[in-house]
Amino acid sequence: MQGLIIENIANLYKIENREQDKNKKNSQKEIYEAYARGKFKKEEITPVVGDFVEFEVTDEENKKAVITQIEERKVYIKRPKMANITQLVLVVSSKDPKPDLLMLDKQLAFAEFLDLKVCIVLNKIDLDDEKEFKSIKEIYSKIGYEVIETQANKKDIEEDSIEKLISILKGNINVLAGNSGVGKSTLINAIFKKELTQEGEISNRNKRGKNTTTSTKLYEIEENTYIADTPGFSTFSIEEIPSNKLAEYFKGFRDEIQNCEFASSCTHIKEENCGIKQAVKEGKISQDRYDRFCKIYEELKQKEERKKW
Repeated sequence: MQGLIIENIANLYKIENREQDKNKKNSQKEIYEAYARGKFKKEEITPVVGDFVEFEVTDEENKKAVITQIEERKVYIKRPKMANITQLVLVVSSKDPKPDLLMLDKQLAFAEFLDLKVCIVLNKIDLDDEKEFKSIKEIYSKIGYEVIETQANKKDIEEDSIEKLISILKGNINVLAGNSGVGKSTLINAIFKKELTQEGEISNRNKRGKNTTTSTKLYEIEENTYIADTPGFSTFSIEEIPSNKLAEYFKGFRDEIQNCEFASSCTHIKEENCGIKQAVKEGKISQDRYDRFCKIYEELKQKEERKKW
C-alpha cells in the first residue's frame, strides 16, 4: 500500500493511506501506525515526515503496519527533518519576540536554494505600536515575496487574512517555520478554527518564546494540502550553500551580480566595482538587508574554513 508519513515520534510513524482515496473518497482517511524495516538502518536511511512510502499492513484491526519502501524524495531538509515540502511559510513576530530578520534572510536564502515557494507572515502586528512591521513588509514585498499581516490574538485575527493564507497554502505540503513564540501554533488553530496545537507563551524575563511543539506533524487542510507545525529553533543552518554562491540565493541581489567587475569571483564584500554594493548605494537594495547578507556570508565562510582544518 502507498501512504504519506504525517507524524513521527521516536521510531513510530503515522501514515495516511493514500490508496484509500481511489475507493473510499467519502470516508475518513485511514491512519496506520508503523515501524520502519531494519534494512533502512543498514542503508543509513531514516523515514521522515513528508515521505511517500510503501507499507505492509500487519494488523488491519488495530491499524498496524511496517514501512517497506521510501519513494524518491524531491526535497529533503535536515532541520526539522522533512521531505517533499513545496512551500515555506515563514512566520515573523512584530513584537514579543522582536522580529529576527537575520533568521528570516537565512530561511529565504535556503528556500531559494531548494527552489521552494515562500510566503512571509508578519504576526502580532497589533502589538507593534511603532508600526515597524510596515518597513519590513515594504522591504520584502518590493523584491517579490508574498507578505501577509496577522494579529497576535486568535480572536482578533481577521478572517480575510486567514482566508488569504489558506488560498496560498492550497495544493502544497507547507512548513510553518520561525522562532519559538512567533505564533505558529496560533495560526494553525485559526486556520482550522479549533485547537489543534498547544499555543506557546512568552517568557516575561527575556521576551523569548517557549517552545511548545515537540514533534513535526502534518495537518491536512483539504485534499493534497498540508501544513506542518515544527519545533521552534533559535538557530538555523544553511551551510549547504557555498559562501561564494550566497548572493545567487538572495532575491534582489541576483540581477545585480552581472554588474560586478569580476562577476564570477566577486564576494560582494570587499570589492570596489561591485554591482550589489552599487545597488545598495542607489537604494535598490536595503542597507540593512545587505548588512545581514555580510553576516551570513562570514558565518558560512568561517564554517568552510573550519572544515578544512
